Amino acid sequence: MKTTPFTHFHEALGARMAPFAGYNMPIEYTGIKEEHKTVREKVGVFDVSHMGEFWIKGPKAFALVQSLTTNDVAALTDGKVQYTCFTNDTGGIVDDLVVYRFGAEKYLLVVNAANIDKDWDWVVKHGAEMGLKPGVELENTSESICQLAIQGPFALKTMQKLTNETVTDMGYYSFKEISLAGIDKVIFSTTGYTGSGGCEVYAYNKDAEKLWHAIFEAGSEFGIKPIGLGARDTLRLESGYCLYGHELDDVHSPIEAGLGWITKFVAGNDFTNRSYHEKLKADGPSRHLRGFLIEDKGIARQGYPIEDIQGNEIGVVCSGTVSPSTGKSIGTGYVKDGFHTLGSEIFIRVRNKALKAVVVRMPFY
Repeated sequence: MKTTPFTHFHEALGARMAPFAGYNMPIEYTGIKEEHKTVREKVGVFDVSHMGEFWIKGPKAFALVQSLTTNDVAALTDGKVQYTCFTNDTGGIVDDLVVYRFGAEKYLLVVNAANIDKDWDWVVKHGAEMGLKPGVELENTSESICQLAIQGPFALKTMQKLTNETVTDMGYYSFKEISLAGIDKVIFSTTGYTGSGGCEVYAYNKDAEKLWHAIFEAGSEFGIKPIGLGARDTLRLESGYCLYGHELDDVHSPIEAGLGWITKFVAGNDFTNRSYHEKLKADGPSRHLRGFLIEDKGIARQGYPIEDIQGNEIGVVCSGTVSPSTGKSIGTGYVKDGFHTLGSEIFIRVRNKALKAVVVRMPFY
């Protein structure tokens, strides 16, 4: 099992560790509820070094990224970040990811940890069709880069103490290459996966220890704490963010997943299987990803059936938990057309019980 440059810190702090995407990762330190609250109210630090990083460079870099991703890369300017996805040949999603534009001939793609190998093969395959080669225009640096996500209302104030560059006024989904905590040229990005604001910082593995110590020292006055992947999941679900392997997969279209806003049918954006998704948007999908609130006592889990009042199966649960912020049982799932409007009554089948639920708007808090 792989480790990150921060693994010894997690173990020393007594984190409950478990395998995730081939890495030994911290699931929780003091408890998911407490860690969740820390991020919503103060500042928390996630080790996300297991994520994948691919560089696309050269005169054909833009053309490749534009052909691979559903969002319109032409709308990106230097220093901006874009949420997007790779679509496959059969109507589903290879992965969701973020794209960083460093220049017209230099892009960074950050992909999900569990999909690194699959995504790299996808990029290399399509790059080869344009004459781009691994080790030349295409580079997988996932093993040499570490990443920390500093999230919460006091995240940017914490990080401002570590740099002479102004970061507290940075716009959402933007980035800079800056000197931070005595480390030259980290990537400082106002992105995250919690809905509580903050940033993500990329550095080389050799600088990991210095980065960790500096951030926790700077954030001590704000109540900074390390946060595990358990709270990362409850935070993203409360915020209505999709997770690959749950809301997103190789079967469902981004149109069905409510990601039409990152699926741009503009001239020149000829991403994989575009015509399928364009027709799906025009005709309207037969299933929709929706959030729901359970009114009875119980928790939805991935794979549980969703039914109508007669007990007919109309969908399936993608994610479910008790919201630490509200104490209510929440979840997401795909439901048939006609049951997707706000206020629709649905039922979650939990073993021999059908729990009453209602379709609601996300985020959940």
